[in-house]
Amino acid sequence: MASIMSTAGKVIKCKAAIVWEPKKPFSIVEIEVAPPKAHEVRIKVLASGVCRSDDHVLSGALKVNFPVILGHEAAGIVESVGEGVTCVRPGDKVIPLFVPQCGVCSSCKHPRGNLCKENELGFTGLLNDGTTRFTYKGNQVHNFANTGTFTEYTVVHENSVVKIDAAAPPEKVCLIGCGFSTGYGAAINSAKVEPGSTCAIFGLGGVGLSAVMGCKAAGASRIIGVDINKDKFPKAKEMGATECVNPLDFKKPINEVLFDMTDGEGVDYSFEVIGRTDTMTAALASCHNNYGTSVIVGVAPSASEITFSPALIFTGRTWKGSIFGGWKSKDSVPRLVSDFMGGKFALDPLITHTLPFDKINEGFELLRSGKSIRSVLVF
Repeated sequence: MASIMSTAGKVIKCKAAIVWEPKKPFSIVEIEVAPPKAHEVRIKVLASGVCRSDDHVLSGALKVNFPVILGHEAAGIVESVGEGVTCVRPGDKVIPLFVPQCGVCSSCKHPRGNLCKENELGFTGLLNDGTTRFTYKGNQVHNFANTGTFTEYTVVHENSVVKIDAAAPPEKVCLIGCGFSTGYGAAINSAKVEPGSTCAIFGLGGVGLSAVMGCKAAGASRIIGVDINKDKFPKAKEMGATECVNPLDFKKPINEVLFDMTDGEGVDYSFEVIGRTDTMTAALASCHNNYGTSVIVGVAPSASEITFSPALIFTGRTWKGSIFGGWKSKDSVPRLVSDFMGGKFALDPLITHTLPFDKINEGFELLRSGKSIRSVLVF
């Protein structure tokens, strides 16, 4: 403990992966991480997952301020806290929260709300006071999504961190910080999948497979996985998919294929877990034209727009979005970690690669080539 405490109040020099501009790889450099100010927490990062949302920044699809330290799916240990912080203490095991929970804004107070007003700060790359704790050679570096975890140390606002079970393995539970919770919650909270229902999941990456797990946990009787990469089918079936289809195997549109598979009815629930506007419309068109619900989980590029016929929803379909699986982050993340520790769900099948932090570029190559489900970087 003393070794953790000895850095309190001091600037920490450590390794971080910086992105200088879109379409460029990560550079691992030594940065300075300033001590936390009032209501901030400095975290020693232990593990951080490689998520498609980070890759959207690299590809230029998601607009952020550069230079930036990406990463938002992590677990770590509190190194020190700023003045007034009471929710965590140095030495606590924690998960940073890319969707904060302030507890006082309209979304936090609403029983169905989970998109805290402070989430908007995540797009600026700065902390609540409009500054950053990261510098490289005296120049400021932005964070990503209120977190910025591709670094040995990060600083977050107290509304963006929560204490978890001290025994939880960081290289597994980091997925509860984004990918797992986002997919699992989309099925359980956003769609409210019922026992006996039929579901279709478009996109069988880490988040899509977590949606499969959520549909299974909710008691769905048919879970149809949809992906153009058939290598993902065995894992999807292991996680609970009852059948899988590849749209490339058919001449007709995938929504018609799904109608054929369901005796002309369509599925009860569909999930788009890719982030493409064409698959979002196809997922909507795949569900029952009256009581079907389609949930958008994937992050679409900043500049994209959807065009669709109003007839698709006029007949009663529900089209909805889901952020972080509909979970209120501070309330739910510790509970999900406890559920994992209690064996309620498995994370191991989602983690295909565990790499040292300096292999970060390799982790993103695995993601782009479809060879990984989740790669986790360990520090």
